[in-house]
Amino acid sequence: MPPIELFDSATYSIQFQVNSEWRKVRVRAADTLLDALREGLGLTGSKSGCDNGDCGTCTILVNGLPIKSCIMLAVEADGQQITTIEGLANSPVLQTFAEKQAFQCGYCTPGFIVNCHGLLNIHPDANEETIRIWLESNICRCTSYEEIREAVKSVFAAHSADGAS
Repeated sequence: MPPIELFDSATYSIQFQVNSEWRKVRVRAADTLLDALREGLGLTGSKSGCDNGDCGTCTILVNGLPIKSCIMLAVEADGQQITTIEGLANSPVLQTFAEKQAFQCGYCTPGFIVNCHGLLNIHPDANEETIRIWLESNICRCTSYEEIREAVKSVFAAHSADGAS
């Protein structure tokens, strides 16, 4: 990993792999990863909801793990592998959320979908209790929790069926 390049007293050039593509972006020391993704790279699928890590609308994957991008500094992501909702456009998780109508306004949906991918990465055989606990890290203000839970359970059932064949 090359050292972070200092442009002036206010900005740095960092690079990371976003959705399988290496990208460079200039950031200030105080910029969050959410700022870098949305403003620096135009990846606006991750949303700002609370700006303190409580709601999960900004959830992305960093090296396969779900991270709240509103509380991670952009400079901490230098050299890391990042997946945003845009990188999951053809995902069966996204398709299942649509089929199960696991959304109302849709503001929280990208965070839930990315979080579900993280759960699949870490706990591919998650049981209902693990799914319930995992989903507590995201908030849906429209209260679509039952539909979201059913979509996630459906994803895991399909994943288990694929693994069993």
